[in-house]
Amino acid sequence: MADESIIPAAETVDVVARLKRRVIEDAIPLWSTVGWDHATGGFIDRLHRDGSADAAAPRRVMVQARQIYCYAKAAQMGWYPEGRAIALKGLEHLLAKAKAPDGKPGYVHRLTPEGAVLDARRDAYDHAFILFALATVYALDQDAQIRAEIDALLAFLDGHLRSPHGGVHESLPVSLPRRQNPHMHLFEAMIACFDATHDLSFQNRAGEFFALFLANLYDKRKCALGEYFEEDWSKIEPVSVEPGHQAEWVWLLKGFERITGCPTGPRRAELLATALRYRDTATGCLVDEGDDTGNIRRSTRRLWPQTEMAKAWIAQAESGEAGAAEEARAALVRLERHYLSHPVRGGWYDQFDSDGKSLVDTIPASSFYHVLCAVTEAEQVLEG
Repeated sequence: MADESIIPAAETVDVVARLKRRVIEDAIPLWSTVGWDHATGGFIDRLHRDGSADAAAPRRVMVQARQIYCYAKAAQMGWYPEGRAIALKGLEHLLAKAKAPDGKPGYVHRLTPEGAVLDARRDAYDHAFILFALATVYALDQDAQIRAEIDALLAFLDGHLRSPHGGVHESLPVSLPRRQNPHMHLFEAMIACFDATHDLSFQNRAGEFFALFLANLYDKRKCALGEYFEEDWSKIEPVSVEPGHQAEWVWLLKGFERITGCPTGPRRAELLATALRYRDTATGCLVDEGDDTGNIRRSTRRLWPQTEMAKAWIAQAESGEAGAAEEARAALVRLERHYLSHPVRGGWYDQFDSDGKSLVDTIPASSFYHVLCAVTEAEQVLEG
């Protein structure tokens, strides 16, 4: 049997063009038609295995924000002329249903399919994606109302979610453990806000998350990014390491370097080396979780770490690292081969066990953000 972890060069040559075509011809139309609830508004959270809408599934507000991003980004790239209208339609629904429906500031966590509040908690991770979506929509035509929504969300973060120990609370009501994940995505959102507005205050806000990364999230001795922390940022043992997040930070640190000029190369190299310790030997794909000594704790493998691995190598290719572009293309082939080869055109497999058996019966909308972001980055850097 052939070693699936080795990617033949012939397969990598036009992988970016293949994935771009797959996104434009299959994924974008699917998630804006079947993936939109024409009865009550808003994006569908997931599709059934056969590609039909799971209209009864609760609506995660984070997913609404991610889909708004996808269509605004597709419009920005010139990939989908209707993208702007769909993003605005999605944003209108989000603001009407999820923003302060109970009279309290901030956005709720989950809605029913009909648009009623299912979970009123204010979740930091959700707010990161709402800010990211708003920034991407704002980048299209600098609408003053969108900028006002950005400023209102920032005021909520500053006034209600900020922790005295640095960073933000996990949620309101406040809960533990603290996670690096919301902070990573707020870092991403601040970079996107700077790109959209060129307002220098977003450089400073991104800088706060970079400082938090260096001081608390990243263990410089073990060259590993942890996941879970106590209120005062002390580590929770045993330390959980998600290789997908090591890779995601490589790409984000490159974005921070781009907007500030602050050099991040040494940390990117360390994070990438750490991520590469946690690979499935059969496929070369990243597994879901390890510990901070290099052991694998969960050998399942989700879709999203594979897109982040591609983005990490793309960031290194943009920095001129020898061989990085080839590694990026090989990561994209693994994504295509294992996750995107779904019988539903524009669909994907979300997670496999170590034997390659699919563990998730549905097609979650949440993965579209990861796929689209990886393919747009590949188009801009590898084909540019």
